[in-house]
Amino acid sequence: MVNPVEMEQGDQAEAPLFSPSLQAIPMPGIRRMINTAAGMEDVIHLSIGQPDFPTPQPIVEAHIDALREGYTGYTMDAGLPELLSELARYYSKRYDRELTEDNFLVTTGATEAMYLALTATAAPGRQFIVTDPTFLLYAPLIRMNGGEVKVIPTRPEHGHQVDPQEVIDAIGMRTFAIVLNSPSNPSGAVYPRETIEAIVQEAAYRGVYVFADEVYDHILLDEGMEFPSVINCASDLDHVMSVSSFSKTFSMAGMRIGWMISSQGAIKKLRRYHMFTTTVASTPAQWAGVAALKGDMTCVDDMNAEYRRRRDRVVELVSETPHLTGYVPQGAFYIFPSLPPRTDATDLALRMLEETGVCVIPGDAFGDTCSNAVRISFSNSMENIEEAFARMQPWLARQNF
Repeated sequence: MVNPVEMEQGDQAEAPLFSPSLQAIPMPGIRRMINTAAGMEDVIHLSIGQPDFPTPQPIVEAHIDALREGYTGYTMDAGLPELLSELARYYSKRYDRELTEDNFLVTTGATEAMYLALTATAAPGRQFIVTDPTFLLYAPLIRMNGGEVKVIPTRPEHGHQVDPQEVIDAIGMRTFAIVLNSPSNPSGAVYPRETIEAIVQEAAYRGVYVFADEVYDHILLDEGMEFPSVINCASDLDHVMSVSSFSKTFSMAGMRIGWMISSQGAIKKLRRYHMFTTTVASTPAQWAGVAALKGDMTCVDDMNAEYRRRRDRVVELVSETPHLTGYVPQGAFYIFPSLPPRTDATDLALRMLEETGVCVIPGDAFGDTCSNAVRISFSNSMENIEEAFARMQPWLARQNF
């Protein structure tokens, strides 16, 4: 065996640079489509996963004020104390549960929060139950740290609702955690309280953790709908972690402020890990978050009213589109309609982009059981949505399946 110290410089250049675990991270299907579209003209994006509304002005002003007043240094490792206090106040009221600042960890977006939760716990011999389709982040992070992913498919004919009994039946001797995403990206499904309660209660009884990505928790599209979080469905916080952020609720995606809610013991351990990843989240953006939580929530209601209007129209348009089968999503700003069985949605999406200029995301970006589906985002103007379907419908009518 050659000693690396004795290798010539050219030989070292040929040696593997990156850890083999990086092979668990695929090329994201979302990025593949958007990169392709970037070199084209007259593209309508039904692919974007961020709000198309401007950030509310009081939040922008708070961010600017923080910069002007010199709040540009590090905060405490758990987050800006004022933001932690506001988060504890807000979510204690929302979930009718006493939460303290020690139940929160402020992170660089919800992505870092999920990264911390999954990479701190995934290990060889530990199995994680993940629904399919779901956001593309979870499975690669579990696998790159040696964990095993067990998939529970959801079905389009049921609006991609997860069957809690299927999840419970899948729990085995090696099951360490269950990962939930509600409201769901890509399906827009919102799991009802009875589903969350059944899963959380059985998981606690069996000593299994539940990690919940709840980043779309405020984007609820049915009138009067309340969001059932794992936080207000669990008897205690010892086996649950909830992740959310300001990105979707307040159209603050680029400010990168998220958080995790869990037991004080779990937060204390993950604070140390957080210090070795991003250290702290952006200080001025955390002040913007304080303004968001203290401010008038009318801006959120107004955005939701427009998402609801678009959702209703998109459901109609999907039902009128040849070869697409839809349903009524209840949350987020996505629908995940199916194409005929055995359709290669990636090939179809690429050809449709090239020939019509409409960009959607193929289903295999979100799991292995939905390669004949596409994610359509209605985070775009109604005018653009109408034009996109005016292009898609005749094009799909000409396809042979």
